[in-house]
Amino acid sequence: MQKNKIPFNKPFIVGKELNNIAQAVQNGNLAGNGPFTEKCSKWMEEQFKAKKVLLVHSCTAALEIAAILCDIKPGDEIIVPSFTFVSTANAFVLRGAKPIFVDILPDTKNMDENKIEELITAKTKAIVPVHYAGVSCEMDKIMDIASRYNLLVVEDAAQGVCSTYKGRHLGTIGHLGCYSFHETKNFISGEGGALLINDERFIERAEIIREKGTNRSKFFQGQLDKYTWVDIGSSYVASEITAAFLCAQLEESEKITRKRHKIWNKYYKLLKPLEEKSLISIPYIPEVCYHNAHMFYIILNSFDARSKLIESLKSHGINAVFHYVPLHSSPMGKMFHDQSRLLPVTDLISKCLLRLPCFYELTMREIEFICDSIIQNIGRN
Repeated sequence: MQKNKIPFNKPFIVGKELNNIAQAVQNGNLAGNGPFTEKCSKWMEEQFKAKKVLLVHSCTAALEIAAILCDIKPGDEIIVPSFTFVSTANAFVLRGAKPIFVDILPDTKNMDENKIEELITAKTKAIVPVHYAGVSCEMDKIMDIASRYNLLVVEDAAQGVCSTYKGRHLGTIGHLGCYSFHETKNFISGEGGALLINDERFIERAEIIREKGTNRSKFFQGQLDKYTWVDIGSSYVASEITAAFLCAQLEESEKITRKRHKIWNKYYKLLKPLEEKSLISIPYIPEVCYHNAHMFYIILNSFDARSKLIESLKSHGINAVFHYVPLHSSPMGKMFHDQSRLLPVTDLISKCLLRLPCFYELTMREIEFICDSIIQNIGRN
Protein backbone atom coordinates (compact mmCIF):
# COMPACT_ATOMS: atom_id res chain seq x y z
CA MET A 1 0.00 0.00 0.00
CA GLN A 2 2.90 2.38 0.76
CA LYS A 3 3.93 2.29 -2.91
CA ASN A 4 0.60 3.65 -4.10
CA LYS A 5 0.07 7.30 -3.28
CA ILE A 6 -3.36 8.26 -1.98
CA PRO A 7 -4.23 11.78 -3.14
CA PHE A 8 -6.33 14.16 -1.11
CA ASN A 9 -8.85 14.44 -3.93
CA LYS A 10 -9.51 12.73 -7.24
CA PRO A 11 -12.27 14.07 -9.53
CA PHE A 12 -14.85 11.39 -10.33
CA ILE A 13 -16.24 10.99 -13.83
CA VAL A 14 -19.63 9.27 -13.97
CA GLY A 15 -19.36 8.36 -17.67
CA LYS A 16 -21.76 10.58 -19.63
CA GLU A 17 -19.80 13.82 -19.44
CA LEU A 18 -18.00 13.54 -22.78
CA ASN A 19 -21.16 12.46 -24.59
CA ASN A 20 -22.97 15.47 -23.16
CA ILE A 21 -20.16 17.80 -24.18
CA ALA A 22 -20.20 16.38 -27.72
CA GLN A 23 -23.95 16.99 -27.84
CA ALA A 24 -23.47 20.56 -26.64
CA VAL A 25 -20.95 21.13 -29.43
CA GLN A 26 -23.37 19.71 -31.97
CA ASN A 27 -26.12 21.94 -30.62
CA GLY A 28 -23.91 24.90 -31.47
CA ASN A 29 -24.58 26.89 -28.29
CA LEU A 30 -21.37 26.78 -26.25
CA ALA A 31 -21.47 30.19 -24.59
CA GLY A 32 -24.17 29.29 -22.08
CA ASN A 33 -27.92 29.33 -21.52
CA GLY A 34 -28.40 26.31 -23.76
CA PRO A 35 -30.37 23.10 -23.14
CA PHE A 36 -27.91 21.69 -20.60
CA THR A 37 -27.86 24.94 -18.61
CA GLU A 38 -31.64 24.89 -18.47
CA LYS A 39 -31.70 21.21 -17.54
CA CYS A 40 -29.27 21.71 -14.63
CA SER A 41 -31.19 24.72 -13.33
CA LYS A 42 -34.56 22.98 -13.55
CA TRP A 43 -33.15 19.87 -11.89
CA MET A 44 -32.00 21.88 -8.87
CA GLU A 45 -35.23 23.87 -8.70
CA GLU A 46 -37.26 20.67 -8.60
CA GLN A 47 -34.96 18.62 -6.37
CA PHE A 48 -34.23 21.34 -3.84
CA LYS A 49 -37.53 23.28 -4.04
CA ALA A 50 -35.72 26.52 -4.92
CA LYS A 51 -37.74 29.33 -6.49
CA LYS A 52 -35.05 30.06 -9.10
CA VAL A 53 -31.60 28.65 -9.83
CA LEU A 54 -29.09 30.39 -12.09
CA LEU A 55 -26.02 28.47 -13.23
CA VAL A 56 -22.83 30.55 -13.00
CA HIS A 57 -19.15 29.94 -13.62
CA SER A 58 -18.20 29.58 -9.92
CA CYS A 59 -19.49 29.85 -6.39
CA THR A 60 -17.46 33.05 -6.19
CA ALA A 61 -19.61 34.44 -9.00
CA ALA A 62 -22.77 33.42 -7.14
CA LEU A 63 -21.54 35.23 -4.03
CA GLU A 64 -20.67 38.34 -6.03
CA ILE A 65 -24.14 38.46 -7.58
CA ALA A 66 -25.62 37.96 -4.10
CA ALA A 67 -23.61 40.91 -2.78
CA ILE A 68 -24.97 43.14 -5.55
CA LEU A 69 -28.52 41.94 -4.88
CA CYS A 70 -28.05 42.80 -1.20
CA ASP A 71 -27.35 46.35 -2.40
CA ILE A 72 -24.07 46.46 -0.50
CA LYS A 73 -22.60 49.95 -0.35
CA PRO A 74 -19.26 51.25 0.98
CA GLY A 75 -19.37 51.29 4.77
CA ASP A 76 -21.95 48.50 5.09
CA GLU A 77 -21.11 45.53 7.30
CA ILE A 78 -21.71 41.82 6.86
CA ILE A 79 -21.36 39.16 9.55
CA VAL A 80 -19.35 36.18 8.37
CA PRO A 81 -17.18 33.44 9.92
CA SER A 82 -13.44 33.92 9.72
CA PHE A 83 -13.05 30.17 9.18
CA THR A 84 -14.03 30.10 5.51
CA PHE A 85 -12.66 30.53 1.99
CA VAL A 86 -11.70 34.05 0.96
CA SER A 87 -14.55 34.37 -1.58
CA THR A 88 -17.15 34.39 1.19
CA ALA A 89 -15.89 37.74 2.41
CA ASN A 90 -14.28 39.06 -0.76
CA ALA A 91 -17.53 39.14 -2.73
CA PHE A 92 -18.89 41.69 -0.27
CA VAL A 93 -15.61 43.56 0.22
CA LEU A 94 -15.60 44.20 -3.54
CA ARG A 95 -18.82 46.18 -3.04
CA GLY A 96 -17.24 48.20 -0.21
CA ALA A 97 -18.47 46.20 2.78
CA LYS A 98 -16.56 45.57 5.97
CA PRO A 99 -16.60 41.91 7.07
CA ILE A 100 -17.33 41.45 10.76
CA PHE A 101 -15.88 38.09 11.71
CA VAL A 102 -17.78 35.85 14.10
CA ASP A 103 -16.29 32.89 15.95
CA ILE A 104 -17.27 29.31 15.18
CA LEU A 105 -18.67 26.47 17.26
CA PRO A 106 -16.25 23.77 18.43
CA ASP A 107 -18.57 20.94 17.37
CA THR A 108 -19.81 21.77 13.84
CA LYS A 109 -17.20 24.43 12.95
CA ASN A 110 -20.07 26.65 11.78
CA MET A 111 -20.63 30.24 12.86
CA ASP A 112 -21.71 30.54 16.49
CA GLU A 113 -25.29 31.75 16.17
CA ASN A 114 -25.24 32.90 19.79
CA LYS A 115 -22.54 35.48 19.02
CA ILE A 116 -24.22 37.06 15.99
CA GLU A 117 -26.57 39.48 17.70
CA GLU A 118 -23.86 41.24 19.68
CA LEU A 119 -22.08 42.09 16.41
CA ILE A 120 -25.05 43.77 14.74
CA THR A 121 -24.84 47.54 14.29
CA ALA A 122 -26.75 50.14 12.33
CA LYS A 123 -24.39 49.38 9.43
CA THR A 124 -25.08 45.65 9.30
CA LYS A 125 -26.67 44.59 6.01
CA ALA A 126 -26.41 40.81 5.85
CA ILE A 127 -25.47 37.58 7.61
CA VAL A 128 -23.45 35.08 5.58
CA PRO A 129 -23.54 31.61 7.18
CA VAL A 130 -21.11 29.01 5.80
CA HIS A 131 -22.22 25.37 6.06
CA TYR A 132 -18.88 23.78 6.87
CA ALA A 133 -18.29 20.26 5.50
CA GLY A 134 -21.89 20.18 4.27
CA VAL A 135 -23.31 20.34 7.81
CA SER A 136 -25.91 23.04 8.34
CA CYS A 137 -25.59 26.09 10.52
CA GLU A 138 -28.40 26.66 13.03
CA MET A 139 -30.57 28.29 10.41
CA ASP A 140 -33.76 28.77 12.45
CA LYS A 141 -32.00 31.07 14.89
CA ILE A 142 -30.05 32.84 12.13
CA MET A 143 -33.22 33.52 10.15
CA ASP A 144 -34.99 34.72 13.31
CA ILE A 145 -32.18 37.19 14.04
CA ALA A 146 -32.22 38.38 10.44
CA SER A 147 -35.97 38.90 10.55
CA ARG A 148 -35.86 40.90 13.77
CA TYR A 149 -33.10 43.18 12.51
CA ASN A 150 -34.29 43.36 8.88
CA LEU A 151 -31.14 41.73 7.53
CA LEU A 152 -30.59 39.57 4.47
CA VAL A 153 -29.16 36.05 4.72
CA VAL A 154 -26.85 34.70 2.03
CA GLU A 155 -26.01 31.02 2.53
CA ASP A 156 -22.55 29.99 1.44
CA ALA A 157 -23.49 26.37 0.73
CA ALA A 158 -20.46 25.71 -1.47
CA GLN A 159 -19.90 22.42 0.36
CA GLY A 160 -23.56 21.70 1.06
CA VAL A 161 -25.20 20.52 -2.17
CA CYS A 162 -27.76 17.80 -1.25
CA SER A 163 -27.43 18.46 2.51
CA THR A 164 -30.50 19.47 4.53
CA TYR A 165 -31.54 21.23 7.73
CA LYS A 166 -34.83 20.03 9.19
CA GLY A 167 -35.71 18.62 5.78
CA ARG A 168 -34.91 21.80 3.84
CA HIS A 169 -32.01 21.85 1.41
CA LEU A 170 -29.08 24.07 2.25
CA GLY A 171 -29.04 27.09 0.00
CA THR A 172 -32.85 27.34 -0.01
CA ILE A 173 -33.37 28.66 3.53
CA GLY A 174 -31.80 32.13 3.34
CA HIS A 175 -32.84 34.84 0.92
CA LEU A 176 -30.04 33.69 -1.41
CA GLY A 177 -27.87 30.58 -1.58
CA CYS A 178 -24.61 29.77 -3.34
CA TYR A 179 -23.30 26.39 -4.56
CA SER A 180 -19.93 25.24 -5.85
CA PHE A 181 -19.22 22.58 -8.45
CA HIS A 182 -15.45 22.93 -8.24
CA GLU A 183 -13.55 19.70 -8.85
CA THR A 184 -13.03 19.25 -5.09
CA LYS A 185 -16.79 19.15 -4.40
CA ASN A 186 -19.20 16.20 -4.44
CA PHE A 187 -20.68 17.05 -7.85
CA ILE A 188 -18.30 18.69 -10.22
CA SER A 189 -17.87 20.54 -13.50
CA GLY A 190 -14.22 21.56 -13.09
CA GLU A 191 -15.24 25.08 -12.16
CA GLY A 192 -18.87 26.02 -11.77
CA GLY A 193 -21.51 27.24 -9.35
CA ALA A 194 -25.13 28.18 -8.90
CA LEU A 195 -27.09 31.01 -7.34
CA LEU A 196 -30.31 29.97 -5.61
CA ILE A 197 -32.87 32.75 -5.33
CA ASN A 198 -35.44 32.11 -2.61
CA ASP A 199 -36.92 35.61 -2.43
CA GLU A 200 -38.83 36.36 -5.63
CA ARG A 201 -38.09 40.09 -5.52
CA PHE A 202 -34.49 39.31 -6.53
CA ILE A 203 -35.15 37.04 -9.52
CA GLU A 204 -35.43 39.61 -12.32
CA ARG A 205 -32.44 41.65 -11.20
CA ALA A 206 -30.32 38.53 -10.67
CA GLU A 207 -30.85 37.54 -14.29
CA ILE A 208 -29.76 41.01 -15.42
CA ILE A 209 -26.64 41.08 -13.22
CA ARG A 210 -25.66 37.61 -14.44
CA GLU A 211 -25.93 38.81 -18.05
CA LYS A 212 -23.42 41.67 -17.71
CA GLY A 213 -26.10 44.12 -16.58
CA THR A 214 -28.26 43.66 -19.67
CA ASN A 215 -31.86 42.50 -20.12
CA ARG A 216 -30.62 39.78 -22.48
CA SER A 217 -32.65 37.07 -20.70
CA LYS A 218 -35.90 38.84 -21.54
CA PHE A 219 -34.74 39.19 -25.14
CA PHE A 220 -34.19 35.44 -25.46
CA GLN A 221 -37.54 34.81 -23.80
CA GLY A 222 -39.14 36.85 -26.60
CA GLN A 223 -40.22 39.68 -24.31
CA LEU A 224 -38.03 42.30 -26.07
CA ASP A 225 -37.04 42.93 -29.69
CA LYS A 226 -33.53 43.92 -28.56
CA TYR A 227 -31.56 43.98 -25.35
CA THR A 228 -29.48 46.72 -23.77
CA TRP A 229 -27.51 47.81 -20.70
CA VAL A 230 -29.87 48.43 -17.76
CA ASP A 231 -27.88 47.73 -14.55
CA ILE A 232 -24.45 46.84 -13.20
CA GLY A 233 -23.30 43.28 -13.73
CA SER A 234 -20.58 41.10 -15.14
CA SER A 235 -19.97 37.96 -17.19
CA TYR A 236 -21.25 35.37 -14.74
CA VAL A 237 -22.94 32.85 -17.06
CA ALA A 238 -21.51 29.31 -17.06
CA SER A 239 -20.56 27.89 -20.43
CA GLU A 240 -22.77 25.23 -21.97
CA ILE A 241 -19.81 22.81 -21.85
CA THR A 242 -19.64 23.28 -18.08
CA ALA A 243 -23.38 22.67 -17.83
CA ALA A 244 -23.14 19.56 -20.02
CA PHE A 245 -20.49 18.12 -17.72
CA LEU A 246 -22.47 19.02 -14.58
CA CYS A 247 -25.69 17.56 -15.94
CA ALA A 248 -24.15 14.08 -16.01
CA GLN A 249 -23.03 14.49 -12.41
CA LEU A 250 -26.37 15.71 -11.07
CA GLU A 251 -28.17 12.77 -12.67
CA GLU A 252 -25.98 10.46 -10.56
CA SER A 253 -26.22 12.52 -7.35
CA GLU A 254 -27.87 9.76 -5.30
CA LYS A 255 -25.25 7.21 -6.32
CA ILE A 256 -22.41 9.61 -5.55
CA THR A 257 -23.86 10.56 -2.18
CA ARG A 258 -24.40 6.92 -1.15
CA LYS A 259 -20.76 6.08 -1.88
CA ARG A 260 -19.47 9.14 -0.05
CA HIS A 261 -21.55 8.20 2.99
CA LYS A 262 -20.02 4.73 2.90
CA ILE A 263 -16.55 6.29 2.93
CA TRP A 264 -17.48 8.77 5.69
CA ASN A 265 -19.03 6.06 7.86
CA LYS A 266 -15.95 3.84 7.49
CA TYR A 267 -13.70 6.64 8.71
CA TYR A 268 -16.09 7.36 11.58
CA LYS A 269 -16.16 3.73 12.72
CA LEU A 270 -12.39 3.25 12.59
CA LEU A 271 -11.46 6.56 14.23
CA LYS A 272 -14.18 6.74 16.88
CA PRO A 273 -12.05 4.76 19.40
CA LEU A 274 -9.38 7.49 19.23
CA GLU A 275 -12.01 10.11 20.08
CA GLU A 276 -13.25 7.99 22.98
CA LYS A 277 -9.69 8.12 24.34
CA SER A 278 -9.64 11.93 23.84
CA LEU A 279 -6.75 11.62 21.38
CA ILE A 280 -8.64 13.30 18.53
CA SER A 281 -12.09 14.73 17.76
CA ILE A 282 -14.13 13.64 14.75
CA PRO A 283 -17.07 15.33 12.97
CA TYR A 284 -20.33 15.93 14.83
CA ILE A 285 -23.65 15.88 12.96
CA PRO A 286 -26.66 17.46 14.76
CA GLU A 287 -29.84 15.38 14.67
CA VAL A 288 -31.69 18.00 12.58
CA CYS A 289 -29.03 17.84 9.86
CA TYR A 290 -28.57 15.46 6.96
CA HIS A 291 -25.07 15.88 5.55
CA ASN A 292 -23.70 15.00 2.13
CA ALA A 293 -20.45 13.42 3.38
CA HIS A 294 -18.46 16.13 1.68
CA MET A 295 -15.48 15.90 4.00
CA PHE A 296 -13.98 13.83 6.79
CA TYR A 297 -11.65 15.65 9.13
CA ILE A 298 -10.07 15.06 12.51
CA ILE A 299 -9.06 17.57 15.17
CA LEU A 300 -5.69 16.92 16.78
CA ASN A 301 -4.85 18.10 20.28
CA SER A 302 -2.18 20.56 19.16
CA PHE A 303 -0.59 22.22 16.15
CA ASP A 304 2.57 20.14 16.64
CA ALA A 305 0.56 16.92 16.72
CA ARG A 306 -1.09 17.86 13.44
CA SER A 307 2.21 18.78 11.79
CA LYS A 308 3.78 15.49 12.83
CA LEU A 309 0.79 13.51 11.59
CA ILE A 310 0.82 15.29 8.21
CA GLU A 311 4.50 14.37 7.75
CA SER A 312 3.93 10.81 8.94
CA LEU A 313 1.04 10.29 6.53
CA LYS A 314 3.08 11.83 3.72
CA SER A 315 5.82 9.27 4.36
CA HIS A 316 3.19 6.59 3.79
CA GLY A 317 2.06 8.19 0.53
CA ILE A 318 -1.08 9.72 2.04
CA ASN A 319 -1.90 13.34 1.23
CA ALA A 320 -3.85 14.84 4.15
CA VAL A 321 -4.15 18.62 4.38
CA PHE A 322 -5.12 21.38 6.77
CA HIS A 323 -7.84 23.84 5.83
CA TYR A 324 -8.39 27.59 6.07
CA VAL A 325 -5.99 30.15 7.40
CA PRO A 326 -8.51 32.27 9.36
CA LEU A 327 -9.44 35.38 7.43
CA HIS A 328 -9.13 37.63 10.48
CA SER A 329 -5.44 36.69 10.78
CA SER A 330 -4.64 37.16 7.06
CA PRO A 331 -2.93 40.33 5.79
CA MET A 332 -6.17 41.55 4.18
CA GLY A 333 -8.35 40.45 7.09
CA LYS A 334 -6.26 42.43 9.56
CA MET A 335 -7.29 45.58 7.72
CA PHE A 336 -10.88 44.97 8.85
CA HIS A 337 -10.69 43.02 12.09
CA ASP A 338 -10.25 44.56 15.52
CA GLN A 339 -7.40 42.38 16.81
CA SER A 340 -8.49 42.94 20.40
CA ARG A 341 -11.67 40.98 19.65
CA LEU A 342 -10.52 37.39 19.93
CA LEU A 343 -11.89 34.41 18.01
CA PRO A 344 -10.44 31.61 20.15
CA VAL A 345 -12.31 28.65 18.65
CA THR A 346 -11.45 29.71 15.11
CA ASP A 347 -7.77 30.08 16.02
CA LEU A 348 -7.66 26.69 17.74
CA ILE A 349 -9.51 24.74 15.05
CA SER A 350 -7.45 26.24 12.24
CA LYS A 351 -4.28 24.99 13.93
CA CYS A 352 -5.53 21.50 14.73
CA LEU A 353 -7.93 20.43 11.95
CA LEU A 354 -6.73 17.88 9.40
CA ARG A 355 -8.73 16.84 6.34
CA LEU A 356 -8.37 13.24 5.21
CA PRO A 357 -8.64 11.96 1.64
CA CYS A 358 -12.32 11.74 0.69
CA PHE A 359 -13.32 11.06 -2.90
CA TYR A 360 -15.64 8.68 -4.73
CA GLU A 361 -13.05 6.12 -5.82
CA LEU A 362 -11.36 5.85 -2.42
CA THR A 363 -11.47 2.17 -1.45
CA MET A 364 -12.30 0.62 1.91
CA ARG A 365 -8.82 -0.89 1.97
CA GLU A 366 -7.26 2.54 1.46
CA ILE A 367 -9.36 3.97 4.29
CA GLU A 368 -8.20 1.16 6.58
CA PHE A 369 -4.60 1.92 5.64
CA ILE A 370 -5.08 5.64 6.31
CA CYS A 371 -6.70 4.97 9.69
CA ASP A 372 -4.05 2.42 10.67
CA SER A 373 -1.38 5.00 9.82
CA ILE A 374 -3.14 7.60 11.99
CA ILE A 375 -3.52 5.19 14.91
CA GLN A 376 0.13 4.16 14.73
CA ASN A 377 1.31 7.78 14.64
CA ILE A 378 -0.85 8.93 17.52
CA GLY A 379 0.15 5.88 19.54
CA ARG A 380 3.81 6.88 19.22
CA ASN A 381 3.25 10.44 20.42
